Amino acid sequence: MPKALITGISGQDGLYLAELLLEKGYDVTGLIRGQFNPKEPMVRATVPDVELLTGDLTDPLALARVLDRAEPTEVYNLGAISFVAYSWQNAALTSDVTGKGVLNMLEATRMYAGSDPSAVRFYQASSSEMFGRVQEVPQRESTLLWPRSPYGVAKVFGHYMTINYRESYGMHASSGILFNHESPRRGPEFVTRKVSIAVARIALGLQDTIVMGNLDAKRDWGFAGDYVEAMWRMLQQGEADDYVVATGETHSIRELLDVAFAAVGIDDWTPYVEQSPEFIRPAEVDLLIGDPAKARERLGWAPKVGFEELVRMMVEHDLREQSQHVG
Repeated sequence: MPKALITGISGQDGLYLAELLLEKGYDVTGLIRGQFNPKEPMVRATVPDVELLTGDLTDPLALARVLDRAEPTEVYNLGAISFVAYSWQNAALTSDVTGKGVLNMLEATRMYAGSDPSAVRFYQASSSEMFGRVQEVPQRESTLLWPRSPYGVAKVFGHYMTINYRESYGMHASSGILFNHESPRRGPEFVTRKVSIAVARIALGLQDTIVMGNLDAKRDWGFAGDYVEAMWRMLQQGEADDYVVATGETHSIRELLDVAFAAVGIDDWTPYVEQSPEFIRPAEVDLLIGDPAKARERLGWAPKVGFEELVRMMVEHDLREQSQHVG
């Protein structure tokens, strides 16, 4: 039975990946941060067959103990402080967890693997936020990285450290440069889920408006449940490499609002949307669109859920959830 260790298992990607690996017959262990983590009951209810171990990406000794206990053949490092806006407020902590945490996980995995560094396959969750002030459209694996947030900078560090461990030690270490991927499991602080929850509540009469930032920013949005399959496929390759995982389509925040409000029968959303400088980034990333050709050709991967289907899925989920608060 193959064994996998997933850091960041409490996030949307961790949950979808755990479900996928369990379906494939893996023995799955998840790393969860701290005792009495408020997300632990949710994780246990969603993937009850996963063994959960506590640890922290900033604690190398704890990571070594977790690896000894889990005995993985594959390590998926999804753990990070992943909310971009938060990274400006806490740049040092973001750097420690999202950046240096990758180094800690790579080194712990290398030491655990012993004389054959390639025996344990390693996946690093890189991000389209690394492209930042984009130098090429669409963005591909060779595009110059120009991050525009502390989060993006930390992800660049982790990305290049993964390449360095692959080239220096012969580790089977791959990075997935994932463009924005969403789902009903996305945290409410992220713009797609913020919109889907607000639209559901507006439709149910539970709130009047939603306050937004830049409505003209454009993103390449896909479904998280599709993207975790690309992660798994990377670690099944004979040689490690880096891959852009994206839909190859871009949509603006305005289009997101169009589809979300249309899902509840509202054609003109302007009376319900306000804008505030509070939600404008200090340095904006205006246009992200990925070129997934390499993933398509080498991994045989392609997204299955389109943009409109994804947004409707999220709104319908939040309508069901929010309807419990009516009356």
